[in-house]
Amino acid sequence: MTSGVQAVAGRPARPWVMDFFLLGAIWGASFLFMRIATVELGAVPTAAVRVAIATAFLWPLLLLRGLGPQLRRHWKPVFAIGLLNSGLPFALFSFALLSITTGLSAVLNATVPLFGALVAWAWLKDRPTVSRSVGLAIGFFGVALLAWDKASFRPDASGYAPGWAVLACLLACCCYGLAASATKRYLSGLPALVTATGSQMGATLGLALPAAWLWPARMPGLNAWLALLALGVFCTGIAYILYFRLIENAGPPRALAVTFLVPVFAVLYGVLFLGETVTGWMLLCAGVIVCGTALSAGLLKLPGRERRG
Repeated sequence: MTSGVQAVAGRPARPWVMDFFLLGAIWGASFLFMRIATVELGAVPTAAVRVAIATAFLWPLLLLRGLGPQLRRHWKPVFAIGLLNSGLPFALFSFALLSITTGLSAVLNATVPLFGALVAWAWLKDRPTVSRSVGLAIGFFGVALLAWDKASFRPDASGYAPGWAVLACLLACCCYGLAASATKRYLSGLPALVTATGSQMGATLGLALPAAWLWPARMPGLNAWLALLALGVFCTGIAYILYFRLIENAGPPRALAVTFLVPVFAVLYGVLFLGETVTGWMLLCAGVIVCGTALSAGLLKLPGRERRG
């Protein structure tokens, strides 16, 4: 795979880099909006409304482009991957944000490439190099350090235990890793708009009944609905077009590496708009995780000759 400054799959590097940074900024904001919405709506309804709004936004675009027949031909794998790549992770992160900060959840989200590398190794037989193997070890060591600081399973002031929130984030990241390899294997060649629209439709169908069952008795306020609108249109609809385009043009490892940028934006938004604080321990663990993830994604390499682990 060529470097980020070279052409990727015949496509100039500049648009790829622009997509990469724009996606990081958009997904960083998603933690802020999820936090606002889930406090009033609950985790599963928040995720369900998010993907439903994204579907409503993307569906007309799909029809205008004349891509409906392609979605009909591939709807089964697209819908299944949508539940794995959107429905489940969105609900898990929404649950986590009830008891941990947006910054912490975004740092845990940076482990996605670690899970992606493990899945590619186990499923696609993409054996990692020595650098990537060391990166996996370093990355998960950083996660262990960060999780240890939040290991309490006793409910805090929010009524939820932060330990369960950390586990929910890690499970969501595992779902992302599985979905990235599945997308490359089963949906390669499909237009990004087809994959993005179909995946949100699949997630909407999968979450509809649980969301109806868990719908709050009190109608959410205006701020919650505005946050859901931003989540659905920008952080999901537009973001997933960019994401699936990155997978197609740059491959799963580099597409997943966008999670390096997400914590930077998420922490910034959390400090500016929610008054959250960032601890030194959190920054230290984040540095360890990012270094490990950079190695596991192939963005950094250990000095010396590389070989397969």
